[in-house]
Amino acid sequence: MRLPRLVSDGMILQRETPVKIWGWASAGENIKLSFSNQSFETVTPADGKWMITLPAQKAGGPFEIKITGSNQIILKDILFGDVWLCSGQSNMETPMSRVAPLYSPEIETSTNPNIRLFQVPVRWNYNEPQEDIQGGKWEAANPQTILKYTAVGYFFARDLCEKYKVPVGIIQCAAGGSSAESWISEESLKAFPEQYKIAKQLSDTTYLKNLLNSERTAQWKWFDELGKSDLGRKGTPWSTPQLDDSAWPTLQIPSSFREAGMDFKSGAVWFRKEIELPESCAGKTALLELGTIVDSDSVFINGKFVGTTGYQYPPRRYTVAPEILKSGKNNITVRVVSQSGNGAFIKEKPYQLTVDGKTFDLKGSWKYNIGAKCGPSPTATFFPGKPLGLYNAMLSPIVNYTLKGMVWYQGESNAERAHEYKTVLSTLIGEWRKLWEQGNLPFLFVQLPDFMEPKNEPSEGGWATLRNQQLKTLSVPNTAMAVTIGLGEKNDIHPLRKKEVGQRLALAAQKLAYGDEKVVSSGPMYQSMKVKGNKIELTFSDCGRGLTTNDGKELKHFAISGADKKFVWAKAKIKGKKVIVWNESIPNPLTVRYAWADNPEGANLYNNDGLPASPFTTEL
Repeated sequence: MRLPRLVSDGMILQRETPVKIWGWASAGENIKLSFSNQSFETVTPADGKWMITLPAQKAGGPFEIKITGSNQIILKDILFGDVWLCSGQSNMETPMSRVAPLYSPEIETSTNPNIRLFQVPVRWNYNEPQEDIQGGKWEAANPQTILKYTAVGYFFARDLCEKYKVPVGIIQCAAGGSSAESWISEESLKAFPEQYKIAKQLSDTTYLKNLLNSERTAQWKWFDELGKSDLGRKGTPWSTPQLDDSAWPTLQIPSSFREAGMDFKSGAVWFRKEIELPESCAGKTALLELGTIVDSDSVFINGKFVGTTGYQYPPRRYTVAPEILKSGKNNITVRVVSQSGNGAFIKEKPYQLTVDGKTFDLKGSWKYNIGAKCGPSPTATFFPGKPLGLYNAMLSPIVNYTLKGMVWYQGESNAERAHEYKTVLSTLIGEWRKLWEQGNLPFLFVQLPDFMEPKNEPSEGGWATLRNQQLKTLSVPNTAMAVTIGLGEKNDIHPLRKKEVGQRLALAAQKLAYGDEKVVSSGPMYQSMKVKGNKIELTFSDCGRGLTTNDGKELKHFAISGADKKFVWAKAKIKGKKVIVWNESIPNPLTVRYAWADNPEGANLYNNDGLPASPFTTEL
């Protein structure tokens, strides 16, 4: 007799509703469950899958659960509270360790046995739904474990735990780069023919095996040949501190290789910088920050390896061991591998060395030399982004676990087909609710934040369209959306300000899942419009204590058009719970858009409760 990974020591079970305990045993095997002076029994049916339902319990614990069949399992330290499924892609996955520079006090004071996380390991399967996941355990929050927690999930759980004084469990079932279609079933994918076709192709075991083998071989060969041809690894390594680099050209960091006029696309480039450190820094542990780098890097200080990162997104924060730094001249060498011709040190990120509280700026002139040039690396299929695979391997095995609700942060991977996102997400919500058999479970989701370079004129964009599709998804019953405009970073698809995201989701949960009608859970939401002469009057819900701007300035990022649908910037002013919008050059206005851009930098319509308005268009 065995249990699923989720049903294990330290778990939090959903309070105030019957909960399922399930597992596997031999057909005909008697299973007895003992809990809190109560006993429950069942006989394992022919398929070997047994299930026992516990009656509703109040919040509390810890408890033990004893399950006896041909063997006995005792589950310890069980709490009853509220359990939330946190799913989506990398911004849901982003751990507290990555956002730690913003939230050190929160990490230091995070010890709370009533907040617990279970991380579902990232796996994919295109053949059939799996019965169990391949790892994971329940872990209570403390300064060590919290570093692996989903940052959004942690701040969400912390607010709810503090508000309602009950244990909160997070099941993190998310995968970086996953599409929404990755999380729905084969049957539901039939409504999306292109995605269904991809899923069917990948379900061909022979095709998939050959694809994996050929791609791995091609990737290995590319990196192997790059390593062998890299001049920086031949003879005296270019990480050697005493290397004469006086003839090397210079590049200003941060910048892209293309901006610097480098005659290079793909391959390996070595960068070197010498810095002078005082005696007080010698033999001290240090933190080296190198922003983010496209694509991968290996870093050496004084010839000693200090760290590597294999892809472009994570912030480069490397701990420098105490024996490495010395007084006087210190050499920093960075080997960058560019795989697709877009090599860069991303701007507006920290490039610095911090030693004993002192910070040394590393921006500016660096020496560089090209170690090897080659063609772009072979493409590799990104399987978490493909339809069906995560549904089968990660979601299906956990659907028996009773929940309070669901939280979803995803959309970046669907921006290229943004127009159908409402249909896809609505399908996902409906299917998940059917799987869990708990009625219209509360479903909270995050609207995408601002990203990419802002534009000077009104513009179209996949992220703008997708945000509008997310807004339209609020027509699905028992859903709520956290607006995150203003929390993004133009140069980082993984913005760090996850605390506010979690807080806004918690406000939405308070109203939607906990029935707190007094809470202001959202910023202003567009409701309706009226044309009055050459002006358009907009009406909003969720105004809270009134409409305002978050910067005390005039309203920005409103655009208006006439019948020609050519949008121009508009003037706008607040009038009670309405906003009046106009442009003197458009005598017969028809349409208004607000914050309609991939990065609507400066969008500033808020309510007096500090929550931003959702981007919108008045077009039907």
